[in-house]
Amino acid sequence: MESKIGFVVNPIAGMGGRVGLKGTDGVLKEAVKLGATPTASIKAEDALRYYLSNYSNKDSIQWFTCAGMMGSEELKNVSIKERKIVYTPSGKDTTSEDTEQACKNLLKEHVDLILFCGGDGTARNVFEVVGKNVPILGVPSGVKMHSGVFGINTSAAAKMLHEFVNERLTIGDAEIMDLDEVLYRKGEWKIQLFGIAKGIVEPTYVQVGKTSYASVSDDEIKDEITEHIEDEMEKYSDFMFLFGSGGTIDYIAKKLGFDNTLLGIDAVCNKRVVGTDLNEEGLLQLLKTHKKTKIILSPIGAQGFILGRGNLQLSPPVIKKIGLDNIIVVSTPSKIASTPVIRVDTGDKKLDHMFVLKEFMMVVIGYRLSRVVRIQTNNF
Repeated sequence: MESKIGFVVNPIAGMGGRVGLKGTDGVLKEAVKLGATPTASIKAEDALRYYLSNYSNKDSIQWFTCAGMMGSEELKNVSIKERKIVYTPSGKDTTSEDTEQACKNLLKEHVDLILFCGGDGTARNVFEVVGKNVPILGVPSGVKMHSGVFGINTSAAAKMLHEFVNERLTIGDAEIMDLDEVLYRKGEWKIQLFGIAKGIVEPTYVQVGKTSYASVSDDEIKDEITEHIEDEMEKYSDFMFLFGSGGTIDYIAKKLGFDNTLLGIDAVCNKRVVGTDLNEEGLLQLLKTHKKTKIILSPIGAQGFILGRGNLQLSPPVIKKIGLDNIIVVSTPSKIASTPVIRVDTGDKKLDHMFVLKEFMMVVIGYRLSRVVRIQTNNF
């Protein structure tokens, strides 16, 4: 039986990430001025190529999409010739209204699933039109991706498409979350549940919504982790230390006496802050003069991502210069208990494969106390 799949790409999704804008909503022109380049089309084509190389001869799909870079070009670039265009954007730079109108037209075609490429903002736009009428599945390409409708990476989304077409998946409730980007850029975390969509229930390949943890006992553990990091900084006094984003690392940095960017990347050398809220270019410039560098990261609660979600400044070129052995992962035991794997989605398959070869990472969960956690990447 032929499946009817709607395919929508948000071409500007994720452009604000590497340049340190923590999103693209309302700041597209600024992102472009800072040198941002489109990434969503690359992610979309990665997912499609993985699907075609592994499953296309087994499935029968009728594709419904939008003109140009909202879907048609990506399908064309991977040699999917049979596609019906249901919507054409009016301008060069697409908007949320374009996504919503495209979804309205897809509903008229009675599609079985809408496969979209973007971040939480795109998921929200799709949901506002679709509601629970049609299942949705996201190819992750934004900066913020906390909703429970995204594949953990491009190949996971492709696998889920195949499993859906073959009716081997459970369809259930999935949270649509979004973060206020204006407040996010000011270092404030205000995330909101916008609704419950129809999604795919598959915890191995589909991420769950972000979970936050806070308790007195966790703060005591964070104090222990802080002591561990302080020892590391004294032991490797000739290294620059990069502090990643998130509440756990913010707590550690402030305990050590550093003003810290809660949702950005800061650099410390010899107990002195040498860079704040750094974007990709700023990091690469610092790495030219600081050849020895370690980075401290903490997984997103329940999702497990240390790279590829909310910290796109830590691009493949940055990570390669730092080196995998110089990544320090920290987490409270309560958070790591609900995170079965450490996940990485760098967008660079060769770099992802380097993580695959490691298989496991040591996660610091206390003073001189670590836990071995398996790594999951784009490669299955």
